[in-house]
Amino acid sequence: MDTTSLSFYGAGGDTLGRRGHSKDHRPELAQMILAVVIDAEGRPICTEMVPGNTADVKVLMPIVTRLRTRFGITRSCVVADRGMISAGTIAALEELGMEYILGARERTSNVIRDVVLADTAPMVPLVLERQAGDTQLWVKEVRVGKGADAQRYVVTLNEAEARKDKADRQAIIDGLQTQLKKGDKALVGNSAYRRYLKASGKTFEIDMGKLADEARYDGISVLRTNARITPLQAVIRYRDLLQVEALFRVAKASFDTRPIFHQSDAAIRGHVFVSFLALTLAKELTRLCQEKGLQPEWQPLLNDLDRLQEATIEKDGKVITTRTHVSGQVGNVFKATGIALPANISELPPRT
Repeated sequence: MDTTSLSFYGAGGDTLGRRGHSKDHRPELAQMILAVVIDAEGRPICTEMVPGNTADVKVLMPIVTRLRTRFGITRSCVVADRGMISAGTIAALEELGMEYILGARERTSNVIRDVVLADTAPMVPLVLERQAGDTQLWVKEVRVGKGADAQRYVVTLNEAEARKDKADRQAIIDGLQTQLKKGDKALVGNSAYRRYLKASGKTFEIDMGKLADEARYDGISVLRTNARITPLQAVIRYRDLLQVEALFRVAKASFDTRPIFHQSDAAIRGHVFVSFLALTLAKELTRLCQEKGLQPEWQPLLNDLDRLQEATIEKDGKVITTRTHVSGQVGNVFKATGIALPANISELPPRT
């Protein structure tokens, strides 16, 4: 499960429209929070819409309850990122006997910072295949505590991300050193700079201890799980969250989920649910096309389908239907779904 925000041009209904952290980068607009749940195959299962000032950490448990009560899903493994996690959430999941793979807060958790990252056991290499090339990871499991109460963590190191993190931090430091020569008062308002500063008398200087501490997290991510799977499986399952992000991009761009102009909760929910149905159909169509070796691009395919039209002509007692010619991948997609296109021209029996 993952969440995004959808902004409104207007108040946003009776309850949904609220000001909050905008993932659309439109803080001046009212918004709502949209959560989407997919299964292990990437198929959308359900969606939830809540007011735009709802914190992510409060969204997960109502959806878990809904999956159990409405859909009758009694055994599942919840995968969610660190923004939805709290001690209360983990306790509630364990009380329900549910498995989970959750992103952990590396910098704010004392257990992770002082125990998990201090573990000296070797890591195991893992190569993940991607369209843009393989991703090289290093993975290991760390258990904190003993017996049934032990907390299980999975630590991953992405060397490419580590190099990027180091380069980004160095760029900030280079800029910081340049600004310090001009005067340090304006730097305090810059959050990227402020995290690496410390007071020295009436002036500021770069905190070398903070730099060293930040380097510990380069390319590092930590998961917490109680699922009965291997560390490698946990990492692969957690990366499936990228599929939800891809769904959000498709819904916002190709399926016109935003902008939203409706003024009632019911109309807004209906508008978003139509997009959810479109995502479900798109996923199934993708599966059918892949079985036939096809990989159509969505926007060109939607444009070609818009041009596929049929007209009925009545003249001299005859009724004739005619359709436009197919273009692009339309013909191949119809074949992949097992649906036959009607003839270009066909004569119907006279109307009585």
